Amino acid sequence: MMPIIFIGHGSPMNAIEDNEYTEKWQKIAASMPKPEAILAVSAHWFVAHTRVLTAQNPRTIHDFYGFPDALQNVQYKAIGAPKLAYETKDLLGEHVLSDDTWGLDHGTWSVLRVMYPEADIPMYQISIDQGASAEEHFAMGAKLKALREKNVLIVGSGNVVHNLSLIDFSMSGGYDWAYAFDKFIKNNIENRTFENVINYHQAGESAKHAFYTPEHFYPLLYVLGGVEKGDELKIYNESCMGGSLSMTSYVFYPPVNK
Repeated sequence: MMPIIFIGHGSPMNAIEDNEYTEKWQKIAASMPKPEAILAVSAHWFVAHTRVLTAQNPRTIHDFYGFPDALQNVQYKAIGAPKLAYETKDLLGEHVLSDDTWGLDHGTWSVLRVMYPEADIPMYQISIDQGASAEEHFAMGAKLKALREKNVLIVGSGNVVHNLSLIDFSMSGGYDWAYAFDKFIKNNIENRTFENVINYHQAGESAKHAFYTPEHFYPLLYVLGGVEKGDELKIYNESCMGGSLSMTSYVFYPPVNK
């Protein structure tokens, strides 16, 4: 069985920089067996309905602007996994759509280019349904749990705290409320009280500022939905940057005997 992971992806520049965050992403990859395929749930495919990427050769999507050519020119040429994508569609239910027009957006390739630079693992994505509730996203993650037995690495990519309207890159850390919300989420993940993560408003005042739209938070719910009871948790990059971005990442490893 494969681990299941949530990565706080931050700036797309992490795809081409060596820093404290990318160093930990490399360590995460080195800590687990090589997957047979990767399914990404990225904050940057936030649309109506749940869609599964069925493309045989998914394109590299540069869904940002104002960054240097070195980043704009990156191509992550992993092949797709259409057979597995259709199996995943069946797992999720008849309301799910197939989609061969999307590709690998930067929430996916900016992280996986660091973890698996050879791009030699088949990859696909599922979208985040912008009309679904937090409970429904968690339930979708539970349906994906079976893929772990097929040696599919499920990667949720977003940020626990993601408020670009309040970002201040002159700050080396985070605002007090950003740390408070990040800690609330961390404590409930450690205690396996996932219902409190789903009902994140219980964090109080900090939840009002953590994000104004939930697309960077929801990938975490898919990951938590896919956690098995005996999984062992390890936390990486526990920090905030730019005031209002959390880079905290979570990896759930199956027990050694599984």
